[in-house]
Amino acid sequence: MTAIALPGRRVARRPWPRILLPVIPAVLLVLVAVTGPLLAAHPVDKPVTAPYGEAGADAALGGDQLGRDVLSRLLHGGSALIGSALLVAVVVTLLATLLGCFAVLSPRLGRLVERTADTAILLPPVLGIMLLALAWPGGGRIAITLAAIVLGTPYAVRIVASAAAPLATSGFIEAATASGERIGHLALREILPNLRATVLALFGLRFVDAVYVISMAGFLQLGPQPPEADWALMIRENGPGILLNPWAVVAPGLAIGLLAISVNLAANALAPATARRAALR
Repeated sequence: MTAIALPGRRVARRPWPRILLPVIPAVLLVLVAVTGPLLAAHPVDKPVTAPYGEAGADAALGGDQLGRDVLSRLLHGGSALIGSALLVAVVVTLLATLLGCFAVLSPRLGRLVERTADTAILLPPVLGIMLLALAWPGGGRIAITLAAIVLGTPYAVRIVASAAAPLATSGFIEAATASGERIGHLALREILPNLRATVLALFGLRFVDAVYVISMAGFLQLGPQPPEADWALMIRENGPGILLNPWAVVAPGLAIGLLAISVNLAANALAPATARRAALR
């Protein structure tokens, strides 16, 4: 007797509902953070309540240490953080992907990548951020962004190289090499298409890491400076008054945590689907 495949079962086997479940919250959170300045009811530098004022009609989440609207500053503080973290993730992922693919095909470059990664591991992240931020003229967000790129790239290259190493000794690479293909063709046309899932997962990981690095710099007073609206800066500034208005600290803390978790879950959900599509091709 032939089994009849029910429509409901076919839909349940499709991965997209399971993939979209973590992707949609990440997209919505990023959209709210990016468009937040358009939704803010008050300027970020103008007091609207008493210091650490309670939530009310003029300030839905109350006031901060200077009486500024916490919600307005929260809506303004996410776009710069996401922009910086996105830039770090894109640059680090691009550099790591290119260097990792070429490193497994070039012994000299592979040794250089390995030694650089080993050196970077010996440098504590906090110390590296402080040194690079203090060495950059003026410091601020640009210095922290560069520090995150410099410190994150060696680790990312090692991840890509580890994923690409088995491919470098596979039969299709040997066949392409025997046919006279150059190293650029081998790296970009043969190895790279088989690393889509790794690259996507790496992008999510680098984005989350950049969010934490930039936020940590804000806690250490190395990043954005007052009166700029920044989530990490809000936590540091309003920490002494957390008992007077907890939302001034809790709201930006939740925003940072939800952003990192949602983007990481979205990247991890998309990676297997990307790997299946690459395998079908």
